[in-house]
This record gives sequence, C-alpha cells and structure tokens, in this order.
Amino acid sequence: MNKKLLAKLQSAKKRLAGCKWLTASFSKQTQKTVMQEPQVFLEKSLSAAYHLIGDKAERFLPLFKDLDKTLQKTGLKINFKAYVSLAILSSLSTAVAVAATLFISLFYVFSMSLISALLFSLGSGLLAGAFSIIGFYLYPVYHADKHKRELEDELPFTTGYMAILASAGVSPEKIFYSISNLNVPLAVSTEANEIVKNINLFGLDVISALEKASKRTPSEKLREIIEGIISTIHTGGSMSTFLRGKFKVAMKLKKLSLKKYADNLSILSEIYVALLLTGPLLLVVMVSVMSVMGGSLGPLSPDLLLSFLTYLVIPVCATVFLIILDSTSPKW
Repeated sequence: MNKKLLAKLQSAKKRLAGCKWLTASFSKQTQKTVMQEPQVFLEKSLSAAYHLIGDKAERFLPLFKDLDKTLQKTGLKINFKAYVSLAILSSLSTAVAVAATLFISLFYVFSMSLISALLFSLGSGLLAGAFSIIGFYLYPVYHADKHKRELEDELPFTTGYMAILASAGVSPEKIFYSISNLNVPLAVSTEANEIVKNINLFGLDVISALEKASKRTPSEKLREIIEGIISTIHTGGSMSTFLRGKFKVAMKLKKLSLKKYADNLSILSEIYVALLLTGPLLLVVMVSVMSVMGGSLGPLSPDLLLSFLTYLVIPVCATVFLIILDSTSPKW
C-alpha cells in the first residue's frame, strides 16, 4: 500500500514538474509576443501607408533625403519609402482631425464666428501637421542616437569578448557570428547580424562586409574598431593584440564616462528639485494669494493659470526632464 502511494506521489511530482516547465515556456513566449507587438504594429502601419500613398509619396522623397541615412543607422528594419508614406499619411490625418475638432468646438460650442473659427482651425491643423512631420523626422534621429549610445556603452564588454575569442584563434567571421547569437542580445548583436547576413546570404567576403558595416554604424568608436580589424586582416597582424589594446582603451574611457555621468546626475537632481518641486510650490502659493486678493495675470485668471500650471506646464517639464535623463544615462 505504501509502495503504491509512493509511486503515485512520484508520478504527481513529475506531472507538476512538467506543468512548471509548460508554465515557464508559456511565460517566455508571452513575454516575447508582448515585446514584438509594437514592432508588428509599426510594420502593419508602414504596410498600410505604403499601399495607400506609396506611389504618390515619390515626389516628396527628395525632401527627406537625409532621413534615409539616418534610418540605416538606427538598426530598425524600416523601408525609407514606406516610412515617408506613413509620415505624410499621419500628418494629413492629424491636420484634418485637429482642424475638424477645433472648428466644431469653436463654432458650435463657443459660438465663435464662422470665419474666425475656420481660420483658427485651419491654422491649428496646419501647425499640428507640421509638428507631426517634425516628430517623424526626429524619431529616427533619436533612435540612431540611442543606438549609438548603447553601442558605445557596451564597447568594453564587446571588445573584451572579441579579444577572448581572437586569443583562442577564432576567425573574424566566427567572432561576429558568436556575437550575433548571444543568449542576452546586445546592441552590437544587430550590427554583427548584418555582417553575418552579408557574408552567408549575399556572398560578400569578410572585408567587404566589415566595410559595409563601418559605413552603416552610427558609433564612431565602433567604426574605428571595425576599420582596425580590416587593417589587421590586410596586414596579417595579431587580431588578439589589437583587440586587447582596444579593450584597455575602452575600459579607461568607460571609467571616465561613468565619473562624468555621476557629476551630471548631481546637477540634474538639483535642477529637478529647483524647477519641478520648489518652483511649482512657490507658483501655487503665489496663484492662491492672487486668487484671494482678486488679482490676475493679464487675460489669465488665477483658476485658469493654476489649471494651466498643473495640467500642462508641470507634465511637459517632467517629460522633457525624463527624455534628457534617458539620453544621458548609460545602459551599463
């Protein structure tokens, strides 16, 4: 009886272990799917915009000629013509939506005259469309700069890893293949993946693939390392010696950058306390006193000024501060 009970318990334990493995695998798959959802949404939006106005957007491509190079440096798999089509379609939609909403609000709700409401709504719609175009133009620039910072933050670890493989006698193409298949992918993995793809899929030799990667990468430091690898292959020098030297230089620069970041962080914290903590408190007290005394700031009443400060100024300043903090903070 005890043997049968023990056998049942062991069988149940095995089933539970199988369930845990299934739950873990399902969790990983779900997390992967959630991470891929923004990219899938972007690809669908690009495809829809290209099918709608792809042919009509060709006349506007010369206006965005600098954007093509920036898109290549971001590491994103985005077609230039499709991205311009999405930018134009989104800007037109935004302009029409803002103009229509403002016209209906001003004419029917606030009883503004027809000409004034029409002119104000058209001007606001054109302004919204212009801001949308600027946003689409700045997004690849921001993403390319972010990709550059990630590459340079990972540079000490990348050069150290490459130096270890080169010391073991691994060829350059195998080194980049190993980087592209890391368990924890780095920003440099996308660059290595492009090099491996150009070698295995398009039949380029190692030097040609590295030259193509050096032109595409947004990081000047990584470009120097790739060009140094090319020169080492041409001259037949020691790859491990070259990479070990680059690793030592990258570690020294990393220490200096972390020290500089610590100094900048202390300055940013003081700015945050002054502008987003102390400043709004003083303004709220001042506006409250003005409200009690019956004063106003031009056409703005104290209540409107307090709402403007609470719902617009402080959130915008906090968002700008977060963007600055994200753009200056190292990943490693």
